[in-house]
Amino acid sequence: MELSIYNIEGKDTGRKISLDDTIFGIEPNDHAIYLDVKQHMANKRQGTHKTKGRSEVAGSTRKLGKQKGGGGARPGDVKSPVRVGGGRIFGPTPRDYSFKINKKVKQLARKSALSYKVKNQQLIVLEDFSFVAPKTKDYVALTKKLNVNEKKSLLVLPEPNKSVYLSARNLEKSKVIILSELNTYKILDAQYLMLTERSVENLVKNFNA
Repeated sequence: MELSIYNIEGKDTGRKISLDDTIFGIEPNDHAIYLDVKQHMANKRQGTHKTKGRSEVAGSTRKLGKQKGGGGARPGDVKSPVRVGGGRIFGPTPRDYSFKINKKVKQLARKSALSYKVKNQQLIVLEDFSFVAPKTKDYVALTKKLNVNEKKSLLVLPEPNKSVYLSARNLEKSKVIILSELNTYKILDAQYLMLTERSVENLVKNFNA
């Protein structure tokens, strides 16, 4: 499978890059994608939710009425969960939501997400570039020339580039990350995925390592 390589002017350079079909052309596995995205979202949860039970609520432990003869349920203290201001029954407590999935499942999920991008013609390959200085208007011009300025786009660089990153930082629909930060969720969250030539090469090396 081959894709055209574009420059920062949005023009076809006339060169093509060969994509590995075992990474960019597989039959997507939706369940693997589901598991990987679920893990990503679960691992982001803080799990700090907490309510007070009857043993933690401030109040007296004095019994408020007689055991029998009241005509209703047996009375307890003011901290009883059935009373206003009492503790909560089975309330949430701090917990860790993170879980693990197999490395091969995560790799399958990422390959499936990349294959979806190629299949839906939402993958753009750019020749390696850099900006002389951080300028948002330069990055906006780049997205306009590639016709992705109205869409959520994700540019993946092979290594940190401060000028490019700062140029896109204030743009709501544009994000710039390095290859090591790429995951299934970020691939699917972007409507258009933009990879530089070196990013593609390093991505293939990482999968084949």
